[in-house]
Amino acid sequence: MKSMPQVLALVFLIALSRPCSGEEVTIDADVVYGHKLGLAMTCDVFTPTEDATGAAVLFMVSGGWYSSWSPPEQTQHMFRPLTDKGFTVFAVRHGSSPKFSIAEAVADVRRSVRYIRLNAGRWKIDPNRIGVFGMSAGGHLSLMLGTASDEGNAEAKDPVDRVSDRVNAVVAYVAPTDLRIMSKDAPDRLEAYDRFPALEIDAKTAEADSPLVFVTSDDPPTLLLAGAKDELVPISHSRNIKAAFEKANVTSELIEFENAGHGFGGEDAQKATNAMVDWFVTHLTDNTAEASK
Repeated sequence: MKSMPQVLALVFLIALSRPCSGEEVTIDADVVYGHKLGLAMTCDVFTPTEDATGAAVLFMVSGGWYSSWSPPEQTQHMFRPLTDKGFTVFAVRHGSSPKFSIAEAVADVRRSVRYIRLNAGRWKIDPNRIGVFGMSAGGHLSLMLGTASDEGNAEAKDPVDRVSDRVNAVVAYVAPTDLRIMSKDAPDRLEAYDRFPALEIDAKTAEADSPLVFVTSDDPPTLLLAGAKDELVPISHSRNIKAAFEKANVTSELIEFENAGHGFGGEDAQKATNAMVDWFVTHLTDNTAEASK
């Protein structure tokens, strides 16, 4: 039987799935973007065989802060809505709960952005046109990259750490935005969170990885997609960070799905996918990149 984090990780994949034929992409599998504890941290790269625009989108492979692996040949169809538009897609994995904490997952995906930007020439992408998206925990990690990134440490010994981990556009599906109210000492903590080892943290620890805390005016354009009937990550998470974005004058949009819970199906799934793709098309174009330099 699959665990709850594994089930959540599959929900988004199913929502995007559709048949794929031919060789629409080339696959660069198991690219190593870092190491820890003697283990490799990896991502898969899907590059359109025709009409690649040079813009990149990172997908956070995460559900319950658990990051699973699947053969990229079996997952490439998930990203076809993006690769059909010329985006190069990176499926980024991080160290999984319960072995690794949320903070460590955040550090992993930060490094992935730095590594991809440093090696942009390898995949013929523009380092100034990098987007990120994910669902649930993946959405949380995407928002952390949007709100709490930096320009890198110029004095770091590791050349990867000298590079910025900022991203240029974000899409977050049903994303937790304030981990403090999900922590083990939160007074109104939902019982469902007892099933997630990653959330066995106190409010003080949770604050350091709560995107809501870090919203500032220089955050990238961010699209939020949320279900009004979500009983795992209530829609208030998305509404609260949307209000913070508005206060900080950050370009943002929240699309609420009236009858959806923690994940979308049918017409909602298609609408969400279309909105996600349109967001990246709008904010990762050549004109947008030039204007942001």
